[in-house]
Amino acid sequence: MAEAQEKLFAGARLRRMRRDLGHSQAQFADSLSVSPSYLNLMERNQRPVTARVLLALAEVYDIDVRAFAADSDRQLLADLKEAAADPVLKGADLDQRDLTDLADAHPRAAEALARLYQAYRDTSAAAADLALRAEEGGTGAGRSALEEVRDALDAAQNHYPALESAAEALRKALPEAVSLEAALAARLRTAHGAAVRVYDDAVMAGALRRFDFHARKLLLSDLLTPSARAFHIAVTLVQLELGAMLDAEADRPQALGADARALYRASLANYAAAAVLMPYDAFHRAAEASRYDIDVLRRRFSVSFEQVCHRLTTLNRPGARGIAFFMIRVDPAGNASKRFGGGVLAFARSGGGCVRWRVHEAFRAPERIHVQGLELPDGSRFISIARAVTRPLPSGGAALAAIALGCEAKEAGRIAYAPTGFTPVGLSCRLCERADCAERAFPPLQRPLRVDPHVQGAAPFAFAHD
Repeated sequence: MAEAQEKLFAGARLRRMRRDLGHSQAQFADSLSVSPSYLNLMERNQRPVTARVLLALAEVYDIDVRAFAADSDRQLLADLKEAAADPVLKGADLDQRDLTDLADAHPRAAEALARLYQAYRDTSAAAADLALRAEEGGTGAGRSALEEVRDALDAAQNHYPALESAAEALRKALPEAVSLEAALAARLRTAHGAAVRVYDDAVMAGALRRFDFHARKLLLSDLLTPSARAFHIAVTLVQLELGAMLDAEADRPQALGADARALYRASLANYAAAAVLMPYDAFHRAAEASRYDIDVLRRRFSVSFEQVCHRLTTLNRPGARGIAFFMIRVDPAGNASKRFGGGVLAFARSGGGCVRWRVHEAFRAPERIHVQGLELPDGSRFISIARAVTRPLPSGGAALAAIALGCEAKEAGRIAYAPTGFTPVGLSCRLCERADCAERAFPPLQRPLRVDPHVQGAAPFAFAHD
């Protein structure tokens, strides 16, 4: 029984990978050292994907074999569940098993359905916004470029080997200097004839960074911290020296619109700049040695808390992988301005998060790290590490945000943070079916309400379970 449960049937994923590579079954089978007939059986789920085939996939195509795990499509399943919970599909009665079967057997169709629902949701929101603006005498339209970029980052597992190699070469080419910031500025001056100048915020007119091609100057705001200045110089160097590579990487996702592609390219430039500041091998070794202690890594590489957290989500190099982390950044109003699931945790795309996930407690005590254990309705457990961060505003004062980094609870022995227990949470109120939650803001979309005028429980809503 245990042996049968351990068999991995991932024919749809295997077939999708082969088609993405443009290989015939004969070519793909030859690269994996199996016969075309056996590959055909694996693609039709008549034979399991063996450990030898998984090793061949990792060695020949440099992929993360976790992509073939049974629970690797958590975000896709969350998107499908959100779609199935919409009142428009109420009569379809799609349960978790139906959605799982669809994602496993027909992942392309599942992705198409999830995208169609997202487009429907965005179009509905845009139509409502347009109607409101028209009523007020204005115009407007909804856009989802940010969601497109988030999907592209998730598809690449937030890891770009070509950019890592180029960033490492750039780091090695930096001259000796008293600090990394000075070394980056020297490289900019000698290789590109551009000087770094720091100006008052009034002169910068609210901009943090501006490169003047005519005067050959990089203008930085005096609001930036030393780690932020180093990052912005690195971004400028990456833009100047790795432009063609950034263009090639940004062109890979075929479905990106013009706005999303520009945003995606900017994200890739930031990724490469972080790789310059925190070279992969050195950062990975330091992370393992410190048990992923964020403050230790922050001091070791002279970077910010947020920069360390973001870098930890990128450690997906075959043969030197770090812990799989997810990350989210939220403001005091609950808006998620940065989000990456890391193949570990799915996020609801609408309706807010779970109030039981105490990310916002970081705002009350911003000087310390908040560790919390999370347990989803399916029993999966995670460890959340949250802290508040600030950035100066041009108008004065500072903007506050909470950064939450997390991983699966099974990694507890590898990290320096330990929760005291595990809090039952959900993806969002509209997708969560916990009946005993006294902090629920909305009832679940997929369950009918039960209203008894003579009974009021601790939970604000009662609903059917069948």
